[in-house]
Amino acid sequence: MEVTLLGTGVPAGLPRPDCPCAACANALGPDARAATAVLVDGALLLDLTPGVAFAAARAGHSLGGVRQVLLSHPHDGPAVEVPAGLPQPGRVPDGRELALLTGHRVRAVAMDAGGTGYAVTGPDGQRLLYLPPGGAPAGLDEATATAYHMVLLDVVARPDALARLRAVGSVGPTTDVIAAHLDHDVPPGAELRRRLAAAGARAVPDGTTLAVGAYEDVPDVPRRTLVLGGARSGKSVEAERRLESFPDVLYVATGGTRGGDTEWASRVAAHRERRPGSWRTTETTDLVPLLAEDGPPLLIDCLSLWLTDAMDAVGAWDDAEWAGGGEKSLRERVRELTDAVRATRRTVVAVSNEVGSGIVPATASGRRYRDELGRLNAAFAGECEQVLLVVAGQAWVLRG
Repeated sequence: MEVTLLGTGVPAGLPRPDCPCAACANALGPDARAATAVLVDGALLLDLTPGVAFAAARAGHSLGGVRQVLLSHPHDGPAVEVPAGLPQPGRVPDGRELALLTGHRVRAVAMDAGGTGYAVTGPDGQRLLYLPPGGAPAGLDEATATAYHMVLLDVVARPDALARLRAVGSVGPTTDVIAAHLDHDVPPGAELRRRLAAAGARAVPDGTTLAVGAYEDVPDVPRRTLVLGGARSGKSVEAERRLESFPDVLYVATGGTRGGDTEWASRVAAHRERRPGSWRTTETTDLVPLLAEDGPPLLIDCLSLWLTDAMDAVGAWDDAEWAGGGEKSLRERVRELTDAVRATRRTVVAVSNEVGSGIVPATASGRRYRDELGRLNAAFAGECEQVLLVVAGQAWVLRG
């Protein structure tokens, strides 16, 4: 089964008309995207969009063989003209299945928002799932889930949709996940590719034809990632974004509750509000046992606070205790942690502060902490497939 993506953007297209944002300004050439529409084996058209016939012609296809046109969502604005020879478009009630004369079967999938998803099975058994913009499947469970060879969905705006599909086995390690309905939320080009790769997905230019079920070089999600950055740089947001398309994440908060500190409580609350509802949270600095266990991905936020606790435990702030064995004890704790990171089978994303590029601390204890955090970050990074530095909300890939 072949699919041609006649468009891969939001209904308004990309760049959006009259939008002055930087992402739209840079959405040129292969990064410009028409509204998403998908041609399946020249016989089935998913979503009728303005200029779809010209888009098909540019991709080397004709719409003359289309036998069914299905809409996944209401179209705002003026009515889209139906090209001559095309059947009238329609929507299929949730759960209903169509059998086309071409041998394709199409089942309507219920969404949690307005719109309809379509599960298409080709004559040779390949399975494709197409979801509308801003939609995620509703009522999924493992007993009735279908495993798909390819999924087209709004990865950027609804990463939780991908998480739901992964949770029930509809998306597996070999599923080709293609981003559709792309908008100006993410700058195009390298930054878009980087963010999608972190979710195990990819984007393709308009007009691309793909073979469903054929082997593709699906991006490998790094199993161990360290995200560095200064205060309020966006490092925690970047770390959370990397796992929001995966189910059952365990968020490891190393900072504790700090009873009575209202400013700290407001920081913790802001972090919790950002996290998907399916994530669990544990407050601990005992990271080695968690890394040794099997289980869902870990998001550790952050190593800086883990180090503070470790230095407290070994008496690092007292020069005599530090010289009398505290330094050696801290080195051993760091070695135990990095050994556990090396041996872990879990997906891990860890956050840490980058403090070595600013003002030199005025106190000996401050300089000691700065130096030890630099050593910890370097040792932890050495065990990670990917290392990022976040500056002003922009992620710079240092490794991977």
